[in-house]
Amino acid sequence: MTLALHGIAVSRGIAVSRALVWDTAMRDIPRNRIDKKSVRFEKKRFDNAVKRVADELVEIRSQISADSPAEFDAFLNLHSLILQDPILSEEPKNLIQNKLINAEWALIEQMEVLLEQFSAIEDDYFRERNSDVRQVVERVLKSLRGHATALPLPPEGENEDPWLIVAHDISPADMVQLKGRRVGAFVTELGGATSHTAIVARSLGIPAVVGVPRALEFIHNGDLVVVDGKVGAVFLDPATIVVDEYQRKQAILALSRQRLKRLITTEARTQCGRRIELLANIELPDDVKGVVDAGADGVGLFRSEFLFMNRKEWPSEDEQFEAYRKVIKAMKGKPVTVRTLDLGADKTLQFDGANSSAPPVSSTSALGLRSIRFSLAEPAIFLTQIRALLRAAKTGPVKILLPMLTNIRETKQALAYIDMAREQLQERRFQANQVVPIGGMIEVPAAALSLPQFLKYLDYVSIGTNDLIQYTLAVDRVDHQVAHLYDPLHPAVLRLVFEVINSAEKAGVPVSVCGEMAGDIRLTRLLLGMGLTQYSMHPSQLLDVKELLLKTDFDATQKLVRKVTRTFDIEKVDALMRQLHSD
Repeated sequence: MTLALHGIAVSRGIAVSRALVWDTAMRDIPRNRIDKKSVRFEKKRFDNAVKRVADELVEIRSQISADSPAEFDAFLNLHSLILQDPILSEEPKNLIQNKLINAEWALIEQMEVLLEQFSAIEDDYFRERNSDVRQVVERVLKSLRGHATALPLPPEGENEDPWLIVAHDISPADMVQLKGRRVGAFVTELGGATSHTAIVARSLGIPAVVGVPRALEFIHNGDLVVVDGKVGAVFLDPATIVVDEYQRKQAILALSRQRLKRLITTEARTQCGRRIELLANIELPDDVKGVVDAGADGVGLFRSEFLFMNRKEWPSEDEQFEAYRKVIKAMKGKPVTVRTLDLGADKTLQFDGANSSAPPVSSTSALGLRSIRFSLAEPAIFLTQIRALLRAAKTGPVKILLPMLTNIRETKQALAYIDMAREQLQERRFQANQVVPIGGMIEVPAAALSLPQFLKYLDYVSIGTNDLIQYTLAVDRVDHQVAHLYDPLHPAVLRLVFEVINSAEKAGVPVSVCGEMAGDIRLTRLLLGMGLTQYSMHPSQLLDVKELLLKTDFDATQKLVRKVTRTFDIEKVDALMRQLHSD
């Protein structure tokens, strides 16, 4: 009898594969009391385990190939920094001495202390970094217990069938070791839409379902499993009819992906000829290759904070300038929108040397000192970034995007600093583009509700739907207990998105959507009917969205969407959404 497990669909696709199970070292951890004579030995055992893991991470980073997703290096760097944190690398030795407990027990106690600090974080991306802490501790525990830290890998070679990796969680180090292996899908017990597994799976185009409760309990090595990365379903011991059906879908999907490649050079237009801009989101300069390969109309969101993370000093103006220029040159005249520093919530930046006095960022809440608030509180850092952007804008078209605006006062202050940066460059006789469009992220309900005031000062706006939904519904979408309440189709969310698009259109101000809603083909026609003509998404989603737009009647879509935006009845919204995709 086929058993179905359900989780969060984070990377679309279908896999019919044999399972390779990666068990966790967190099970049955020894908790032993020791005598005073054993303290020195236990401390030495702990230090040796930490050193072995540190050396392993360095070795794994050296194995990263040039064609690997850019996220690998950043994630491994973060793991190295976590391992160096005194809370994990030093404090367990104090517990060993003061409480007379074994190293494994001491490490687990300190892990819980660190995880408590993450529990208050509300930002979806940064909150999921608690998984990094667990993954680092997992490696140290394995080393302490004499287990191999490297997990069993699928066989190499093109003749092997793809394997399904099933794990409690998958670390970046494990991901690097999977490079070149035949992996068909990922299933994990932990994780959310912004977990490492999700990010890398989307980059590699591999189906993935995360947040599957008790996956390790039900799935065993060698089991035949069907993974549906579109709906978040995992089928165990599937009946022959189920396997046949999904293999048929798999073949159709493979043909569809090949067909989609023909659209790379095709303009995105609706059936009536309405031109739609399809842009791509990136985190690091190397991501631009995926943007070019997908035939995007430009970069709609360059998350610049990834240039600042996982390092020991602030990037200099010249370093930032080179990073921005690399992307701009690669886009060959197509626009690049760079969001200014959007650090927030966890604030794990660890600076030393000349920058040891660098200001801390709020570490307790996504509602604290973050995004534009931090930039305005630390103008030297903000001015450095703006100068680099203005200089890079001589290379090609650049737009500056200000994150998390909530009131006009901070908008005016940010614009004043941008003017100051221009003056500083003129004083230094730097060649810089003086005319750069300045936009604002609309991701806080307060900004959405008072948009007409913002439009007086901004050249364009971009709707960050991820945070807008969270803040509107008061739902943390990575909390599994309330994840079902995170609903982009909630009438209040739809009304806010529609009003922002409508107000911007009336004012003649360009508006885009750069959150997850933009790349979700279930919502493509909904946004189009609201009047949206500029979408920005992960490059892997772009051709699917383009294909749907090419066969969409704008006028018919707009009539249905008007009905959607006028109702607060969720059942009516669902019925109207079905009509939108009735073809």
